Amino acid sequence: MSRADFRLGIDVGGTNTDAVLLDDDLSVRTKCKSPTTADVVSGIISAISLALDTAGLDPARVGHVMVSTTLATNALLQRRNLLRVAQLRIGAPATTALRLLCDWPEDLRASTVGAALIAPGGFETDGTEIGVFDDDLIRRFAEDAAATCDAFAVTGVFSPHFPDQELRAREIIREVAGEIPISLSHEIGSLGLVDRESAAALNAALAGVAAELVRSVEAALRASGVACDTYVVQNDGTLMSGDVATRYPVLSIGSGPASSIVGAQHLAGIDEAIVVDVGGTSTDIGVLVGGRPRSSVAGASVGGVRANFRMPDVISIGLGGGSVIHGRGAGTRVGPHSVGAALKDRAVVFGGDTLTMTDAAVWARRMRLGHAAGLASHQRELRWAMAEATRLLRTAVGRFHIAGEQTSVAVVVGGASELFDEKDFDLELLRPEHFESANAVGAAVARVSREVDLVTHASGPERERAVADAHRAAIDYALAAGADPRETSVIAVEETPLAYAADGAVRLRVRAAGPIARASSR
Repeated sequence: MSRADFRLGIDVGGTNTDAVLLDDDLSVRTKCKSPTTADVVSGIISAISLALDTAGLDPARVGHVMVSTTLATNALLQRRNLLRVAQLRIGAPATTALRLLCDWPEDLRASTVGAALIAPGGFETDGTEIGVFDDDLIRRFAEDAAATCDAFAVTGVFSPHFPDQELRAREIIREVAGEIPISLSHEIGSLGLVDRESAAALNAALAGVAAELVRSVEAALRASGVACDTYVVQNDGTLMSGDVATRYPVLSIGSGPASSIVGAQHLAGIDEAIVVDVGGTSTDIGVLVGGRPRSSVAGASVGGVRANFRMPDVISIGLGGGSVIHGRGAGTRVGPHSVGAALKDRAVVFGGDTLTMTDAAVWARRMRLGHAAGLASHQRELRWAMAEATRLLRTAVGRFHIAGEQTSVAVVVGGASELFDEKDFDLELLRPEHFESANAVGAAVARVSREVDLVTHASGPERERAVADAHRAAIDYALAAGADPRETSVIAVEETPLAYAADGAVRLRVRAAGPIARASSR
């Protein structure tokens, strides 16, 4: 039997699907790109088949498959492929004056919220019930909502501390609606009703996108003869199993940028840098600190919605190789619209009729593609477009560099990185080998992680035991998810005193991570 000593990294972007094969030493053996298709699965099949054929590799030698994606982010930004959600808040009478999803943009609310109810219940900080939980009311709501909605989101007041009512609501919804996606806020967000409610609703709305991605990857693997577990990159640049990604799709919203930062670290071999990922539709700029993507301390805002789950500290701008150039002369604008996967049909250098930033890069002799002769009549617009692209990039990078980052190095990755010219920046620019496939490389080398999230009231020696138990539990969960027992450890600990709780309660979050186990280690 062939030894399963290769790992396959896949990045499903809005424009291209990348695939890389890494050997047992985590060296890139082959890489390829294929246009992302409308059905997703055929684009993944094409990328996998091309990678295996180029390497001449028996599919049985692929032991692990890791995926990063921007599909969840794109679905939110474009308001497409979102499920219709029944929104349940357990918090009457105390929260009835606060509108459900009160800070959501109206267009997103209209496209996702199919039913809503604020039911009696929830808890005070000492465990006192705000209102009497009403099984019959929630059952009637579930019966009505199940006829028009595709998913449920349940948020209880102070549920991270007292989750019982959310869990009971899920039981009732299951009895009525069967195996419909149900998101419970205490499993996703942290303290803060509004942000946690948003996180649960986003998670429910994205359940279809996540399920389709995992199904597509698994179908593509079967078609390609690859038989192994699938992992998905989550927001902090570590891996989760495919079934976890299906249950908690909000954990993959920052998957693409996080994997590009992890890939940049692996390819460049440095632990501190600004990372600039220039793709076909957008450019993401993040920071590598201590060998890992830095998390945002200000919370996440995605598609106009603020939510309090982990996200990488990233700035995204609508500038990529497929960005459309609008206007003429000094009025020339770049993006944010992109021709995406249709670049080879629509860009002028390929015989199309749409000026793009790829045309500008060819005109500036930063890329050699297609036929540059067709650009002669567009020189003024192309000159202004390159100037505008440089301004946008300098402004975005400068927000990190001027804000006190100690690094003087920027690692430039992505398929359209030629838009980034060294002479325009006061930084040392690195373009490591395989830079154009950094996202897929980052997915392939990412570590497995799991988190324990609990509230403890203990003090003194009892508190120390509670912390030690949480550390052990996080490591055990990571090992169960596929991490290597020889190299798995706790990588992050957060302790949040609940100042409004009278009993000195502390919220404890412990995350453990380790490299994915080789076949001989599992």
